[in-house]
Amino acid sequence: MKKKDTSKPLMLYLAESIYFQLIKIKESDPQITNIELVERFLATKEFNEIKKGNFHDNLFAKIKENNFINFETGNKIPKETIDLLNLQKNTVIKQFKENNEAYFAKSSFPLSNSQNAFGLVWRMCETYELWCKEIKKEKLIKLNFID
Repeated sequence: MKKKDTSKPLMLYLAESIYFQLIKIKESDPQITNIELVERFLATKEFNEIKKGNFHDNLFAKIKENNFINFETGNKIPKETIDLLNLQKNTVIKQFKENNEAYFAKSSFPLSNSQNAFGLVWRMCETYELWCKEIKKEKLIKLNFID
C-alpha cells in the first residue's frame, strides 16, 4: 500500500502562515475569541504584507531560488501549481483590497472589504485545520476553527 503524501501543499503555505500569526496573537491574549482574533489579525503588519502580495512574492522568490523544486518533497513543482499560486495571490489581493465606500458605524474599517477579508482568513484557517486533521496531525490544531 502506497504511503499517504503528508507534505504540505504549496497552496497551504499562506493559510499556515496566517494560522501561526493568529496563534501568536492568541498566546498574548488567551481569552480572545476566534472572531476577535481574526479582527486583530486584519490590523497587523503581517496582514498588510499579505494584501500587498509580498507573501507570495517572497514564496515565488524562494521557489525560483530552489529551481522550482518543492522544499518538502524534492519534486519539481508543476507549472499548474505555480499558476494556482498566482491565482491565489491575485484572489487574496482582490479580497483584501481596501475600498473606501462603506464603513462600520463604530470604526473606520471599510464594511464590505473587512467582511471579505474576514471571511477569507476564516476559511483559510478552516482549510489549514482540515488538512491537519486529514494528515493526522491534530496536535497542530490550536484554534479550533472547524469545531
